[in-house]
Amino acid sequence: MRYRVLGGTGIEVSAYCLGTMMFGAIGNPDHDDCARIINTALDRGINFVDTADIYSAGESEEIVGRTLAARGDRDEIVLATKAHFPMGEGRARGGNSRRWIVRAVEESLRRLRTDRIDLYQIHRPDHTTDIEETLAVLGDLVRAGKILSFGCSTFPAEQIVDAHHVAERRALPRFRTEQPPYSLLARGIERDVLPVVQQLGMGALTWGPLAGGFLTGRYRKGDPIDLTQGRAAINPGRFDPTLPTTVAKLDAVEAFTELADGLGRTLPELATAFPLAHPAVTSVIIGPRTMDQLESALKAADLVLDDATLDRIDAIVPPGTNLYQADGAWQPPSLTTPALRRRPTADRSAG
Repeated sequence: MRYRVLGGTGIEVSAYCLGTMMFGAIGNPDHDDCARIINTALDRGINFVDTADIYSAGESEEIVGRTLAARGDRDEIVLATKAHFPMGEGRARGGNSRRWIVRAVEESLRRLRTDRIDLYQIHRPDHTTDIEETLAVLGDLVRAGKILSFGCSTFPAEQIVDAHHVAERRALPRFRTEQPPYSLLARGIERDVLPVVQQLGMGALTWGPLAGGFLTGRYRKGDPIDLTQGRAAINPGRFDPTLPTTVAKLDAVEAFTELADGLGRTLPELATAFPLAHPAVTSVIIGPRTMDQLESALKAADLVLDDATLDRIDAIVPPGTNLYQADGAWQPPSLTTPALRRRPTADRSAG
């Protein structure tokens, strides 16, 4: 396992980070099996574990906390979690406000059975909260020793830059990391996010290397796609083989499979190794649901892609190109909320 320093923090983390989104009701409900996966990953050299309060409504954090407490080597593990999404019913149960983040940190500390969080991340932007408010409370939590460093997740480049400038102007601590989606099929962040991360000296821990299942080898051109199973059941439109967008992804999958075969590797191994070739990327989050999936991901740990291979990848999906829109990727409210891009009816009819 290779190790790298995380965003100038001095914290050394493994090139692969164990993501735990699939632990609990949303994926693997067997807590003992999840614990075995965590322990195997840590025993194999991973020292970086990423979770979030929203994963299975806190159940993932509880599984991670119980497992790490039983190991007794908490100081050897870099523990990351996130907050933003609503946790339960009622007002003030989500977002990036001081009121919520203070409460969310306490609840995560309790579930994780720890006295501090090594990396606390803001899971998505919040257009209702001034970024100064968010940075200020995160700085207070660092001074209180409840979190040691903090970052953002799936923020667009312009908001990362804005947060940095606000921190500089207001003498506030700044985001040290960004967690964006990145894969062979989703290379859009190469245009802006990754260059910004490099320029600001941040670390990048990327998610979704298997592109929502497209790079697992499960979906192949010409094979029937069962739209009632797995991710295809969750978002059947994305896997509809009659759509040009799906055809483009499946064409790329065939080319990448041929490339992987030529290297004597599997498609998932090629896909998992790819993000680490970018100089801005510190760690790649792998999110296994089963032990077999963990073992498959770990097989790529020794794979370093040479320039010739990267040139062939560029020829299949050009740099900065998205063939796949990552599940859960952030969309600006100006696109998702019609009221923000439409004048009131009275104003539209005024002379």
